[in-house]
Amino acid sequence: MHEAFVPADCTDCWAADNPPGTGIGWRFDWIVPAASDAPMAVAALPEAAERAARAPSAAPTPPTRRLGPGQRIGVASGPAWKGYFGVQISLQAPARQPWPAGATAWVALVEEVPAGSDGSPVARSLVRAVAGPLPMANPTTGQPMRHLRAMRWPDEAQPTRLRARGWVEAADGRILAMAADRCP
Repeated sequence: MHEAFVPADCTDCWAADNPPGTGIGWRFDWIVPAASDAPMAVAALPEAAERAARAPSAAPTPPTRRLGPGQRIGVASGPAWKGYFGVQISLQAPARQPWPAGATAWVALVEEVPAGSDGSPVARSLVRAVAGPLPMANPTTGQPMRHLRAMRWPDEAQPTRLRARGWVEAADGRILAMAADRCP
């Protein structure tokens, strides 16, 4: 897992070639708010600054634990419609193997930006909208939780490049598990 936190006022940072590392399959590119007149302010999310504060580091890291028996995370999305995507994250953990205390679920719309487009020499997974923190499965019953959200994408995003991603985050900000609506 690699997370890049790019300040909205640093177009050179966005244009830099910062590959996620070898063997790291997941990537999130966050544009962190700066001044309202920053060149990339339109793509900045308040959640980016919040995630940067929670993230253990911006260095590439694998998810910190594998899913236990009966633990599941899934993400689904509906078709784009009038500026919105319907996005669902499903979580399950049996009572004998609950999610860690303080864990939360998150779901995001991510725009897959191809290398060589939008001013970036590398392929990026630009976070465009976020929902969370979302409650996890009931630890005493193990009943699954499903969260359905209508997520609006920004006008400048290309809907054909949008994907849904979900993750479980530990209380200390580590990403424990991830899922996507369409895995390559």
